[in-house]
Amino acid sequence: METVVEMAPTPSLVDLLHHPVRWRIVQALVGRPQTTGQLAELLPDVPTTTLYRHVATLVQAGVLLVTDERRVRGTVERTYTLNTAAGDADNEGVDRERLRAMFTVFMAGLAADFDRYLGREVLDPMADGVGMRQGALWLSDAEFAELQAKLQEALAPFIENQPGAGRVRRILSTVVIPDP
Repeated sequence: METVVEMAPTPSLVDLLHHPVRWRIVQALVGRPQTTGQLAELLPDVPTTTLYRHVATLVQAGVLLVTDERRVRGTVERTYTLNTAAGDADNEGVDRERLRAMFTVFMAGLAADFDRYLGREVLDPMADGVGMRQGALWLSDAEFAELQAKLQEALAPFIENQPGAGRVRRILSTVVIPDP
């Protein structure tokens, strides 16, 4: 008698990032490689075992890549980066509910980032450059494509910046929604 073992379907990128801890891990890795130890420092409220489990899930799904391994006190320390190509082919399965879930997770992550900012001892929103804006633009598809290209061109010189003296990591979030 042959035993058949059914494999669980691979979760989509949307499903993977719907979990708040995985979303925070991904956000912590935007623009910078990190070890799990560094991630633990950035996410001190996440228990270590939970962090390792979610990192492993993201690696297995191909969202994170192991870019370096080294021996540290008898264990292997891995450095992770985002697999920027991970979401390229996943847009076909996005329906209204999944898109709503993606947006909700994005907003929850943004709110959590803001709550962490509010947890500082001293707040100086003006000096810290905190800002929230919303505006409506009337653009043709060609003009919108031009705007996207110009934004990308304006940000490109800064995207590869590494931590350094006087540099503060700032989170820039954008949401573009066509108005029906």
